Amino acid sequence: MKYMKRRGLKLFAVAALLPVMASAVPAQKTNAPEKATVAVTMSAEDTATISQVTQLVRDFLANVPKNDPKVFENFFADDVIYTRSAGVTVNKAEILKNINVRAVNEPGATYEADDFTVHPYRDLAIVNFRLIQHAGAQTAYFRNTGTFLKRDGKWRAVAWQATRVPEPPAR
Repeated sequence: MKYMKRRGLKLFAVAALLPVMASAVPAQKTNAPEKATVAVTMSAEDTATISQVTQLVRDFLANVPKNDPKVFENFFADDVIYTRSAGVTVNKAEILKNINVRAVNEPGATYEADDFTVHPYRDLAIVNFRLIQHAGAQTAYFRNTGTFLKRDGKWRAVAWQATRVPEPPAR
């Protein structure tokens, strides 16, 4: 009986103190995504970088169907690391070697891009965009992320990642 009274008293004390303890504990994070608003001030140089890199990607994609090695030479840095959508990593020499392979496998394919996000960091810029490949009646989508470095006044892609966007399931 004595044990039950003490136990009951302890439970009462804990129950009475629970709201006080809960208010002292900082709120826990939930899994719900928070929308953080970050004020970013863009300099004129940042705005110019965003414009230059976006146009560089658009021009590159417009010229890819020409299969001109100079187009690829001027876009990719000599030390580029490129991870293809299939997960294979290649260097610039392999990119240049495979220009004609792509032309044979995807004759008449054209490319465009939308949904750009560019983060400028002085002589470095990170770009992400959706690449749209038109091959006859087929359209394929890729998400691409590239890292550009400005060397000798020219922007070049030093890292590239391409990921094929899966097609929606057929209904």
